[in-house]
Amino acid sequence: MHIDQPIPGEKIHTRKIDISTYAHGDKSIIVEGILQDDRLKPYYRISGEKHPPHTVHRMIIRMHIEGDELRIKEIESRLDDFPQADCPQAAVSLNQINGWRIAPGFTQRIKELLSGKNGCAHLTALLLAMAPAAVQGYWSNRAQKPQDKNISKEIMNQFLIDTCWVWRREGHLAQKILETAADSSSAPLNKTD
Repeated sequence: MHIDQPIPGEKIHTRKIDISTYAHGDKSIIVEGILQDDRLKPYYRISGEKHPPHTVHRMIIRMHIEGDELRIKEIESRLDDFPQADCPQAAVSLNQINGWRIAPGFTQRIKELLSGKNGCAHLTALLLAMAPAAVQGYWSNRAQKPQDKNISKEIMNQFLIDTCWVWRREGHLAQKILETAADSSSAPLNKTD
């Protein structure tokens, strides 16, 4: 298998995740995520019943996120397509994260809270994909206007440093930005969860 060559075989399933961010004021955004699973070939259920190709899952999550601390002010979800009649009941599991911050540890906390019988695997996968997209969307919204160059080291450490290889603490880009970042005391964040 080589990434630059066509894949042998027929495509049988697709999962699409689409995440969009909308400005909702200077320090507030709405993030919408849509997950869709399509079965592209006829298939058999465990019962032996044959089904034609169709959309198995289509679900939407919307989050209203506020402030530099990226606090979830409101979250809502809707399941449009689902395989079992009971599936929509799992949507309420997301209500537990109202008020949470998207910050280091968010992914682990979500996995602990919503894994297995405590939630829907598909909604959880979508939410986990939305968190880093929300960070990107929030800063894209903020960057529409000239920024104060005195961004605190605390914000840099929370949202940029050690988030990937390029931004590793010991790398030249992280060192450069941390040298110019303001002291944390000049721009405190509300650290309550």
